[in-house]
Amino acid sequence: MRAVVSAFDAHVGLGRVRTDDGTEVLFHCAEIADGSRSIEVGAAVTCEIREKFGRPEAFSVSAA
Repeated sequence: MRAVVSAFDAHVGLGRVRTDDGTEVLFHCAEIADGSRSIEVGAAVTCEIREKFGRPEAFSVSAA
């Protein structure tokens, strides 16, 4: 799925992506596919979405 990083806090390692349909989905820095622990706000990415603890979560986040 294509998305854009709408927020990322490197200090806590959490961010959000906004999917093409406008949905905001959280992700943890451990889900960045290239192993880096940071990603730029506004970056175009591809990701997968799964349900975790009753909420959607982005994983396998990689630069598009």
